[in-house]
Amino acid sequence: MFPPSSRPRIFGVAPGVDFPRALIEGLIQRHSASPPEALARVELFVNTRRMARRMREILDAGPAMLLPRIRLITDLGQDTAAVGLPPAVPGLRRRLELTQLVEALLRAQPDLAPRAALYDLADSLANLMDEMHGEGVDPATIARLDVSDQSGHWQRALRFITLTQEFLDQSAPDAPARQRLVAERQIALWQKHPPRHPVIIAGSTGSRGTTHMLMRAVACLPQGAVVLPGFDFDLPEAVWALMDDALTAEDHPQFRFAKLLAELDLAPRQVPPWGDFAAPNPARNRLVSLALRPAPVTDDWMREGPALRDLAAACGDLSLLEAPSPRLEALAIAYKLRACAAAGKIAALVSPDRVLTRQVTAALDRWRIEPDDSAGQPLTLSPPGRFLRQISALFGLKLTAEALLALLKHPLANTGGGARGKHLMWARELELDLRRNGPPFPTAQSLLDWAGKARPDTGPEDGPEDGPEDGRREWAAWLGGLLDGLDRLGPRPLAEHVAHHVALAQALAAGPGRSGAGQLWEKPAGRQARHQIDELQQEAALGGVLSCADYGA
Repeated sequence: MFPPSSRPRIFGVAPGVDFPRALIEGLIQRHSASPPEALARVELFVNTRRMARRMREILDAGPAMLLPRIRLITDLGQDTAAVGLPPAVPGLRRRLELTQLVEALLRAQPDLAPRAALYDLADSLANLMDEMHGEGVDPATIARLDVSDQSGHWQRALRFITLTQEFLDQSAPDAPARQRLVAERQIALWQKHPPRHPVIIAGSTGSRGTTHMLMRAVACLPQGAVVLPGFDFDLPEAVWALMDDALTAEDHPQFRFAKLLAELDLAPRQVPPWGDFAAPNPARNRLVSLALRPAPVTDDWMREGPALRDLAAACGDLSLLEAPSPRLEALAIAYKLRACAAAGKIAALVSPDRVLTRQVTAALDRWRIEPDDSAGQPLTLSPPGRFLRQISALFGLKLTAEALLALLKHPLANTGGGARGKHLMWARELELDLRRNGPPFPTAQSLLDWAGKARPDTGPEDGPEDGPEDGRREWAAWLGGLLDGLDRLGPRPLAEHVAHHVALAQALAAGPGRSGAGQLWEKPAGRQARHQIDELQQEAALGGVLSCADYGA
């Protein structure tokens, strides 16, 4: 596929080009004079399932041919290079273990951090460990850093960082550590027995250390290549040369490419295009390239800006919206997306602000438009996630009328049969009574007292189903029996917290006199919540004894 070369093979695709389509068309062009089976020998590594899915859709559209092997970079963990390595330790188990260590450290040195920061610290340490494993950095390297710190903050941070030392044991690696071990083995195997078939890594910027290491190795294979997305062919050589300083250039989108090229002893001008795929708007690419110059050379705008003669073409289909509030910003975006949908056009919202994207999704719901959100929805904000969080918030605290009513109105409450309508009716009547008469802290007895009252609008002509014996008493007894005593819960092992939490959630979702869990574990969000709960139950032995507040956290 590739002619022999003494230099590593790095190709680029300009910003704005349809990268998956360009990649596939470039592969087909390079195999136009080869036998049909040659394309099937190509091993193509991409970084996301979304890209792999898009490439398969393009290939499935025809014409008929033997297809390349499209794999994710993470699929290396299933290859022969992983033989003999232990399975990855679940991330939750590692976080629970770190929590125990942080808690012990805070008990011994309470001045390091407040007790309330326990889980945030454990999460931060777990994220730091993932990055250290991915970059191949050990705690000793961090400890040797010369950081001028008169206030002592760095020394306090080092006490937490040293907690990660015992988790660098390769006999029990977590997922990032195992992935790096597999990559190192695979690279050694490639160096000893170079593959004869083409191996290509495409679409990755090399932002993770393990992926960066793989890209370097593949670029040097006899039939290996790396295809970089969004490579800026308009950036001057002088600007590329300034990107050797991470402190000033790391936030530039081309910084990772510059680092990769420097390690492979390649100049940016030695990176050829992957194919003859012109950017849809070259003038816009030149404008954006100039606008994103790194901080030391932002004065280039003054010198090179007047030379951009095609600004009308560069800014041709661009609009600037200055919204007075986030709500109006989201609404304006939703209106534009709705207009595109009405015209049969495909539109995309690209934003790092997840709050904004959720607001836009909520605004689109008024027209029954459901966007395809590639980032998904946080489980804690899904209906089952909110339901489970509302229940855990009741542990160890007196039940308030507000918390009770919010729980009763949740769309998953009492969904185990056909009594959802009566449930909502009784919840509304209970709300009116609580707002008029109280008490502010309902109890099992106060719920029974409410159920025994005659409804104000009950008259002689009303049947028995409209009176106090219409099922409200049984409903109130069921509700009071489930919620009574939650305020008296104290510290207990994590496994007991989880078991009680799940049992209570399932009972509230099923409804009075019914088994099962109603609709709690149904639909994708419910199934994911069930998976997370199962994992939490499996690893609960490492959680130690928790207070109700700790369990909620």
